[in-house]
Amino acid sequence: MDALKFLDPTIQFVLFSAVKILIAFGVVMTFVAYAVLVERKVSAWIQDRVGPNRATPFFARYIPILGPALVRLGLFQPMADGLKFLLKEDFTPAHARAIYFWLAPAISVIPALMTIAVIPFGSTLGNPDNPMVIADLNVGILYTFGIVSLGVYGIVLAGYASNSKFPFLGGIRSSAQMISYEIAMGMSVISVFMVVGDLNLSRVVAYQETSVFQWMIWKQPVAFVVFLIAAFAETNRLPFDLPESESELVGGYHTEYSSMKFALFFLGEYAAMIGASAMMVTLFLGGWALPWGGGPATGILGGLAHILCFIVKMGALLLLFIWTRWMLPRFRYDQLMTLGWNRFIPIALANILATALVLAFTTR
Repeated sequence: MDALKFLDPTIQFVLFSAVKILIAFGVVMTFVAYAVLVERKVSAWIQDRVGPNRATPFFARYIPILGPALVRLGLFQPMADGLKFLLKEDFTPAHARAIYFWLAPAISVIPALMTIAVIPFGSTLGNPDNPMVIADLNVGILYTFGIVSLGVYGIVLAGYASNSKFPFLGGIRSSAQMISYEIAMGMSVISVFMVVGDLNLSRVVAYQETSVFQWMIWKQPVAFVVFLIAAFAETNRLPFDLPESESELVGGYHTEYSSMKFALFFLGEYAAMIGASAMMVTLFLGGWALPWGGGPATGILGGLAHILCFIVKMGALLLLFIWTRWMLPRFRYDQLMTLGWNRFIPIALANILATALVLAFTTR
């Protein structure tokens, strides 16, 4: 670390940014793999089943007591799933539009990963000049919504390129659903930025860092509920999984996909869940701030504690995503659209008006 002090500041910035990108990417990929495992275990527990407990790599046999215990917990199952996707046949149907068919999975997963770039996942690690955020943009939330809106193109393109009726219906459903709920989601955060007075996500966290009572979930509960439910719709999770809808559309937009292309759609869905959870933590749950406050970290241990706090909050919201999938039935499509246009958008508008009135009378 001392040797880096003699480097040009620009080189230091590039090096630290590259390290943060690699670490964030590795953490997100790990979360994606084990979120799938948690989902399978939670669903098994709810349905009174055992869940995955058989995947046994060769090295687990040589770990006396811990190895069998890890196998029973299913901790090696993500490795087996990843290997399975790599080894399965990558089949492209003859009737598919090949170029778009190959392009759609990448377009689906890349925007979900890019949203992580502006999330402040910690304060500092002893150096205030290097905050724990990859890109500390002054318009971070606008960047997020701009990038997230691109994800729908991957799903629509998959439905179109498959040249099959069920994927096409799933793509059409997804486009209408995501556009509808993006409006409500975007309007729900306006009231948060009216209170904070800034679009920079790091400053949103700074506003909440002094105490748990400063967290936006207490000051903007309506915005939090609208954002949370809209996040379910944006990530195509139950009870809003109409674009996949296995009982009606077989698998929806990814019916014709196999091997790693199918895995990329799964990766995109879970990465979008992680991005939505991280955004909710940042906007409403104090971000990396500890419940008792304390401000930015002054040392490495404090910085690690802030990162761990952020991960715990994000993990709790991911568990909510997973739990809800196995507890609620799917909406009918007309109910989904009515909820988005006739309920959430008026509620978000009313919340903006109420926030403006409160601010007008309390800031005089």
